Amino acid sequence: MTEDRYTTERDGFGRLLADREIWRQAGTIPAAGELTARWLEGRSEYQPGTFAPRFDDETRAIAGGLAELNRSGLFTKESQPGVLSEGHAQRAYVTGFCSVESAAALLELSGRTDLVTVAHAPGEANQSSIPVTLRDGDVVTVLGSSEGPVGDDQLRDWAEEANESLALVLADSWYVEVFDPVWGRNGVLLPAVLGTLADLEPATLQPGS
Repeated sequence: MTEDRYTTERDGFGRLLADREIWRQAGTIPAAGELTARWLEGRSEYQPGTFAPRFDDETRAIAGGLAELNRSGLFTKESQPGVLSEGHAQRAYVTGFCSVESAAALLELSGRTDLVTVAHAPGEANQSSIPVTLRDGDVVTVLGSSEGPVGDDQLRDWAEEANESLALVLADSWYVEVFDPVWGRNGVLLPAVLGTLADLEPATLQPGS
């Protein structure tokens, strides 16, 4: 295999294999966050668990804010902007893996604002269901009902899509879901989460920590 072919070869989902190899070296939340930020900035075409080289159109408007969060100690997993139109309503939300200090800070954010944080301790399952997306009056997306973000099946998937070291780190990390209870509202959630994480001690946010 020539170097040129290696740097341009793609998997069955169109993802760049050279960018996948970089994920083999990401063994911490800050490292995974940095690679995710690069993907959100269009500088990478591989993201574990996303079976396309790039994010969808809906994410475009919030990609910059998500990149900042990923560089601030929250390795994001899912997100959506607020939407309010005929037959379609969404609450803005973001989920991700973080340290216990970050989870505690985001819980405190929920206590002093109208934003809501659901925090899952490592290995904890939560069966509550909070609607965040409606289509024609039907609930199509909920938060709070995680079966454990890194159970046995998910652990195997993370190991295959990234690497085993990162999978084990995520299994021992806190998982948070933060959402704006106001349907369709944008511009509040991401800045508030970023500001909360920025107030933490820098030592908890640096790569390799």
